Amino acid sequence: ADLLFRVSWNREAVERELDRMAEAARRPVALVTGGSRGIGAATVQALAARGYDVALTYRNKAARAERVAAQARAHGVETLTIGGDMSLPDDLARLLAELASWRGALDALILNASGGLEREAVTSDPGYPMRINRDAQVALAEGALPLLRAGGMIVLVTSHWAVLYGRTPQLPAYEEVARSKHAGEEALRERIPQFTARGVRLAFVTGDVIEGTVTPRLLERVTPGLTAQRRETVGDLPSVEEMGEVIAATAADATLPTDSMVVVGGSLESMLAGSAAERQ
Repeated sequence: ADLLFRVSWNREAVERELDRMAEAARRPVALVTGGSRGIGAATVQALAARGYDVALTYRNKAARAERVAAQARAHGVETLTIGGDMSLPDDLARLLAELASWRGALDALILNASGGLEREAVTSDPGYPMRINRDAQVALAEGALPLLRAGGMIVLVTSHWAVLYGRTPQLPAYEEVARSKHAGEEALRERIPQFTARGVRLAFVTGDVIEGTVTPRLLERVTPGLTAQRRETVGDLPSVEEMGEVIAATAADATLPTDSMVVVGGSLESMLAGSAAERQ
């Protein structure tokens, strides 16, 4: 009887695991870089709420990344956290290997991680902004392309200042970030034929000043009143959660054409108009 019980229990355990695997195979899969805080973390939650299994990367805060992942799992999905610096080739190769082993396919790649305001990193390596904001984005998009299923979406998260680089005056403290993020945007756009050949689309989500993120806080130190000035120009500024929702909605929108630019917050025209007024 004991043997029969163990055989029955093992069969039930196997069946439960097979059911779980079958259910997971039906869910879409997303990777969010820089997913342990801010906009990235909000995007993880928004994707999980839409039924995506979500992998998220983090630089060095494993416990924080796991808290984000645990919150996402409350939506009944599965998660994977991957640590490392995506600007380092070995870390990027390991990220892709872990992702392939976990699910073997992707439906959405959210390129959210960026950098260039880290004083120590830029002091020791002046080329760091371009390495993280252009080179690493392109390397990850190309590396993940074989995993992306037809109909999948790559989303680059960017900023109004980066999109408008060369067309509007820049904040001195942010100029290298804007320049390198703009270069990343253009480099990915050049690869649209490569993406299209595999049935994958590329979209951009650009944010105004986003309430509650690190970037405005850092910029306020050298440009006091920046947030208040932008709020006066366009009204209420978007929150981290609103930005995450838009990114997730963009990734999930099967009707969105490739090379779409989705704007969150004030319009790009409002920033150009504000810059023109300041010059007069």
